[in-house]
Amino acid sequence: MSKILGISAYFHDSSACLIVDGKIVAAIQEERLSRKKHDASFPQKSIEKCLEMASLSVSDLDEVIFFEKPFTKFDRILDTFLTKAPRGFLPFRKAILGWFKEKMWVEDVFRKCLGYKGTFSYCQHHVSHATLACLTSGFEKAAYVVIDGVGERACTSYGTFEHGKLSPAAEQHFPHSLGLLYSAFTYYCGFKVNSGEYKLMGLAPYGKPVYKQLILDHLVSFSDQGVVTLNLRYFGFLDDLRMINRRFEQLFGRKARKESEPLHDFHKDVAASIQAVLEDGLVILLNYIQQQTGATNLVYGGGVALNCVANAQLIARTGFENVFIHSASGDSGCAMGAALWLAMQGQDISTEDSSQLNQEFTGPSYTSETIKEALRQKGITAFHELEWKTLTQTVAQELAENNVVGWFQGNMEFGPRALGNRSILANARHPEMKSVLNQKIKKREGFRPFAPVVLAEYFSDYFEDQGNDYSRMLYVTKGTAKASEIPACIHNNGTARVQRLEPGFNDQLRSLLIDYHQLTGIPVLINTSFNERGEPMVCSPQDALQCFFNTGIDVLVMGNFLVRKSETTNVAHQTIVYEPD
Repeated sequence: MSKILGISAYFHDSSACLIVDGKIVAAIQEERLSRKKHDASFPQKSIEKCLEMASLSVSDLDEVIFFEKPFTKFDRILDTFLTKAPRGFLPFRKAILGWFKEKMWVEDVFRKCLGYKGTFSYCQHHVSHATLACLTSGFEKAAYVVIDGVGERACTSYGTFEHGKLSPAAEQHFPHSLGLLYSAFTYYCGFKVNSGEYKLMGLAPYGKPVYKQLILDHLVSFSDQGVVTLNLRYFGFLDDLRMINRRFEQLFGRKARKESEPLHDFHKDVAASIQAVLEDGLVILLNYIQQQTGATNLVYGGGVALNCVANAQLIARTGFENVFIHSASGDSGCAMGAALWLAMQGQDISTEDSSQLNQEFTGPSYTSETIKEALRQKGITAFHELEWKTLTQTVAQELAENNVVGWFQGNMEFGPRALGNRSILANARHPEMKSVLNQKIKKREGFRPFAPVVLAEYFSDYFEDQGNDYSRMLYVTKGTAKASEIPACIHNNGTARVQRLEPGFNDQLRSLLIDYHQLTGIPVLINTSFNERGEPMVCSPQDALQCFFNTGIDVLVMGNFLVRKSETTNVAHQTIVYEPD
């Protein structure tokens, strides 16, 4: 058995994952420790924390693996520049500086920073995505598909998976990318590429897809095999520093929105239109893959797999009967995928281990003494240390009284979703709670929805069950008539990105929700990530305290400790004025 470290870095959402004796013992995104959202830098803090959690030093590592092949990727960037030269010099110059400084020499950077002398290897980008999803899926065999912006060269790849072996079938290469198409519209609507795509998805239900045919007539086409063809005359990412060009703006009759400018009905309609195009293109591709492979199980990875609205179409509109998506299907998960791929080559793990490998809570945890010391350092003396049952009953009462709770428990989540250990919880019954959270807590755009968490045994009372795995907030579904009781977590089109809380998944959160249900008759709470606008999800007690005092959160719970802001008169509070984008 071996000790394997996987790393992802230099593009966005850097991370590290440590596998010891075939088991995932730690996986952390660098942003959680550096406090820089979507941190793309070398993940030194995450590496050191992973080793610390396993009580290992870097000299104990047997192998280190990087999530993609830098020289292959650089070759693609060089090919693109030479094809477009002399145009495209500005983006090439910007890219080349980073490549010659660090990206090309990731192995040297690792050895120099950490004094490592062992084996260092590389995994293909899409293989990292596919391995993560396949090995954690629980399927003995399945078709797999990976869709993202671009890896080394591939933007879409698919094949089959059986008994731990990937059998690639086909790839579609840059620049014809479904992910880049969606990112171009993210940019056009004024959101940041590689981080604002979920905002575009959240905006779409407010509009109508009136520009769908315009997009299909001018910007993109799909073959019967699901092959994407972009009309590159309208895009700028090949030879400019922008995703789109003036032809794109002229096609829609407006310039790209700046982040500081207001959103209009036009942007809502554009968002609805590209969302519809994405869903249709995805369905065409997946139906072709299903016909080619004959598989009834689908494993889906890559950044596009985080589009939970499109994911809701996968079973309803394709021939697949079961779908699995890992909750860290973006690039942060590639550190884990690469490490799993290497462990699989060494036969350290097998597909029978999938239940143990599909873990979300792989980050650091903090002892009661550490939490108590953080409270003391902040000057907080008015805190309550409660037995667990008393704590959950007390918090349930606070939530019932419309107080917003910061909920900090156990090991931190890996991936972009707050699944109950670093969460902000609130009363979904309160019709104004969405506005309260968006303005006073998250300090973000008012159109953004909030996800509900519901006890599994009451799921079908409030939401339609379309056969998906709703435990990890990866699918939307429509609310039933009873969902009118929880208006704060139902989007304007009647849907929600729901978390179905099964027994054994997060029993601490379940115990709170059970007490809340007994008190109010409602088995549903709002569950959103524990962070404020522009900040990563909190990791440490110090992070939680900073967010607590920097926002309108009323109650903070860390482990068995409860702090009410109304009782912390000796602590200076910072007042934040929210100015919408």
